[in-house]
Amino acid sequence: MTVFGSYARYYDLLYRDKDYTAETEWIAALIRRHAPNAKTILEIGSGTGLHASLLADRGFSVTGIDMSDGMLEAAEVRRRSLDPVVAERLSFVKGDARTFRLDGKFDAVISLFHVMSYQTSNDDLAAAFASAREHVADGGVFVFDCWYGPAVLRQWPSVTTKELSDEATLVRRVAEPVIHATTNTVDVNYTVTVTDKSTGSSEVLKETHNMRYLFSPEVELTLRAAGMQLVESRGWLTESEPDFDTWGACFTGRP
Repeated sequence: MTVFGSYARYYDLLYRDKDYTAETEWIAALIRRHAPNAKTILEIGSGTGLHASLLADRGFSVTGIDMSDGMLEAAEVRRRSLDPVVAERLSFVKGDARTFRLDGKFDAVISLFHVMSYQTSNDDLAAAFASAREHVADGGVFVFDCWYGPAVLRQWPSVTTKELSDEATLVRRVAEPVIHATTNTVDVNYTVTVTDKSTGSSEVLKETHNMRYLFSPEVELTLRAAGMQLVESRGWLTESEPDFDTWGACFTGRP
């Protein structure tokens, strides 16, 4: 089972407060800044397909890659609910960020919501970057976000609780982090309680997500090893360089 295996069913509810529209506009603008003629996008770690769907609605042809069957099933349900013209520009394929290979190149390869922070070893990160390089066309861009090391170490991971609900379900998630100094990783231990409002019955799910925080020099070095150069770094949803207050950073590379 993948790391998102159990609560993929509740993923969209947990992140209902996330402003996917603003994020999509920001990513689209970033892509157009560096690859103004971009028409095709490959998304590594596409999840339930919301970013991909919004990008397709803006005229891009988008292929999403994910290793979770649950996420792919949710993405396909979403795709089938779209206007047929938009749905035609959207497809989802099962694959591992480190090893997948598709035919053809894309004008932009993107990887959002910290997928690269799940590449916790140097070999994993190098392999994921190599996958991106294999699929980005000359003149295209590779855009990804991650946990940013200086902010993680300054702010320090702490226990957080998140609670969201809809008309049928209440989801409460407690995240308890454990940081590891020698690997630049954090084990995020999730306890997710899902309550059926009509019956009051609850289900408790437990998962651990091992996350890596990255620093700009290692990003630049790993991009270079994959045959790309770093052209821009930004705080997530900002136009400023990442700093000690920027937990999420976004990097842009190109061949």
